[in-house]
Amino acid sequence: MVNTNADVLGVLFPNSYDSLVPELVNERLMASIPFGGRYRIVDFVLSSMVNCGIDNISLIVRRNYLSLMDHLGSGREWDLARKNGGLNIIPPFAEKTVKIYNGRVEALASILDFLRTQKETYVVLADTNIVANFDFNALIDQHVRTGADVTIAYTEGEIPDSAKAVHGQDVDLYYTIDMDEDQRVNYMYMNPTQDGKVNFSMNYYVVKRELLIDMVNVGSVRGMSLFERDILSPHLDRMKVYGYKYDGYVARISDLKSYFDENMKLLDDRNLDALFSPSPIYTKIRDDNPTRYIAGAVAENVLVADGCVIEGDIENSILFRGVKIGKGAKVRNCVLMQDTVIEEGANVEYVITDKKVTITSGKELKGTDSFPVYIAKHKVV
Repeated sequence: MVNTNADVLGVLFPNSYDSLVPELVNERLMASIPFGGRYRIVDFVLSSMVNCGIDNISLIVRRNYLSLMDHLGSGREWDLARKNGGLNIIPPFAEKTVKIYNGRVEALASILDFLRTQKETYVVLADTNIVANFDFNALIDQHVRTGADVTIAYTEGEIPDSAKAVHGQDVDLYYTIDMDEDQRVNYMYMNPTQDGKVNFSMNYYVVKRELLIDMVNVGSVRGMSLFERDILSPHLDRMKVYGYKYDGYVARISDLKSYFDENMKLLDDRNLDALFSPSPIYTKIRDDNPTRYIAGAVAENVLVADGCVIEGDIENSILFRGVKIGKGAKVRNCVLMQDTVIEEGANVEYVITDKKVTITSGKELKGTDSFPVYIAKHKVV
């Protein structure tokens, strides 16, 4: 992590998509949802920025941010514990201008004084519902090369049915873009429902810091709250807004089912390599022992973090740190978060357990592929 990019400031919005997964954000925000055995969703965008040399990163939080602060700490694991720049978490009411925001414009308006004092030329804006090992330098290079006012990262793919469910609601959920042959954006659609492949915005943006300050100033005075709908979309004819196509691996969390599916996809080595091979992903260190497989244990096609103790039979499952599977227990097609305990003789299938859940001895709990069962944090079943 010796790479530096002192000309770019990162700004993350950890709460923007909390409403998509109400089950998982009862005591946390979207950014700190566990993913992939030992990570949190925020680890991926944060690590991607750090790997590209962005070392001044701010997170504007809205609520339920205690778990995020506990996870990130001083930012040491990401080499962001610095005297100048580094990691900066901005909670509501930290200053008189910082309030509970409803959209990115309101969030940015609350930190305008902070933005004015920074020295970086460019700002990267990003949400935290996307899991990707993203190359922000490539995005920034295109932005500079084209002389764009704003550059939007997008992927090509189909809109998931869970996202289409919000059509007609005034919810800032997702955007698709139309572009000309030069990749200049000429139209943005909010929550469309069309079938087939679309240019699906990742909600990663690059913009000059001074221009961003001007846009947010005008938007806040006029009572605007949504960056895409209120600032970008109405002015595409006079602003140079370009698209940047990302072809790498992307997991997009849009509901509990997609969270389950995207975790389970990591059981395929090709997906695992595509996500983790481009550059390292950093996370909070927990000094656990290696996982122990007790005599008689059976494990097939599983992703198991450190600190687990396996005595039973597990298959097609993701086990986070410290999970314990008792003797004679059977676990199939499950995502078991940190410190979950499956006691002797229990039988679970298509289940998502939050942290520190206990499934007691002899219990049988089964969901389906289309409707996995979710057990809330600290519950005993």
